[in-house]
Amino acid sequence: MYLSDKRPEFRPARPTSDPYRMMIWIVLIIGGILLFRAVNIGQIQPLFSPTLTPTRTAQSFALEGETHFIAGDLNKSIAAYNNATRLDPNNGELWSELARIQTYSSNLLTTDKDRQKRLAEALQSADTASKVSPDISNVWAIRAFVLDWNANNPLNIEFKDSYMTESEQNAVRALQLDNQNILALAYYAEILVDQLKWDQSLQTITQAVSRSNERNEQIMDVHRVNAYVNESLGNYDIAINEYKEALKITPNLTFLHLSVGLNYRQLKQYDRAIEYFAQAATINESLGVRDSLPYLAIGKTYTQMGEFFIAARNVKKAIQYDPTSPDVYGQLGIVYFKSHNYEGSIDPLKCAIYGCDADVSCTIRECDPEKDEKITIQGMPLSPNTVVYYYTYGSVLAGLHRKSQPYCDEAVKVLHKVRQGFPEDQTILSIVQASEDICASYGIVYSGG
Repeated sequence: MYLSDKRPEFRPARPTSDPYRMMIWIVLIIGGILLFRAVNIGQIQPLFSPTLTPTRTAQSFALEGETHFIAGDLNKSIAAYNNATRLDPNNGELWSELARIQTYSSNLLTTDKDRQKRLAEALQSADTASKVSPDISNVWAIRAFVLDWNANNPLNIEFKDSYMTESEQNAVRALQLDNQNILALAYYAEILVDQLKWDQSLQTITQAVSRSNERNEQIMDVHRVNAYVNESLGNYDIAINEYKEALKITPNLTFLHLSVGLNYRQLKQYDRAIEYFAQAATINESLGVRDSLPYLAIGKTYTQMGEFFIAARNVKKAIQYDPTSPDVYGQLGIVYFKSHNYEGSIDPLKCAIYGCDADVSCTIRECDPEKDEKITIQGMPLSPNTVVYYYTYGSVLAGLHRKSQPYCDEAVKVLHKVRQGFPEDQTILSIVQASEDICASYGIVYSGG
């Protein structure tokens, strides 16, 4: 064993005092006190506190809204202008611009009911604008525009005359406040078309275009209305050119592409029509907008060309994008009817008119009942836009009536409703009469109920 001559120690050695260590402790304590004080008075933010962001102004939201409008995303544009009006509720120009975009966005909806709702929202915005800024010409010009579009919705038939009268009064007031207001002139021309004052409307829009050219101001609305006036007069080539001029200013507004396509279709230039409808679909895809209208337009065009398989495929694509719209089901029924698939047309047409439960809508959509959403469809009331579904449904039922399939009991009820709703439309009445005659040959006529 190894032993040293050092005396053993049985207690732990006491640490010696270190002045440098003491100084470090003092500095840390003082620093902690100063840091705590700085946090309390706001000089220093806690590590995980939210990052401060600058407060947005109404004008920044308005700029965002205008950007989305030009880009073609009208729903995002509306959302931005809603934020702008929330921050600056007494700014009539913001409310007017919101109303204008809400009105245009109604063009992208598929049913009269949805369009009526959106147009009512637009009118509410226009009303607010006129209350907070009654001395601004554009406020009254845009309110005239909104009222005109409200008047032309079939579900507003009881208000049509009052809306049209007030619309014209607002346009006149806008021009009284500023007789050089090009936008007011353009909207006035549109109102005159809807009042069937063809010559006056053409003179008014010509004046608007002339002033626009003199000032070197290119306004989408002016070209759109000029196109609309000429389209109403059957000048489809001029209308196409004017819609294209509007597209140069706002190239992503899909309703303008659809308008070009519709005029090409009137000229039976089907390939050109499909080209513009497809452009609208492509723009929507790039924006992530699920819009059924381009596919419905393509489907209708292929139907007119006799290409029923491709037509049905496009309408089914539209149903995927808008599975709750009864109008889309009605259009699929029309495609089936024109392709002589009469049995197949019954359920889609019935669904459009009366609505249908989730099981029937799933069958029509060819959905997976185990995975896909269950959707119940609400039917559409009889109107100028839906009457084709009613009389086509009645005609199919009459044509397919057999003793084993007593469809005429239902057919005569639908046909009677059409007759009551359109007592002076000879084209519709001739279709109704032919189908009623078929049912009468089986001894079945409408007897009330």
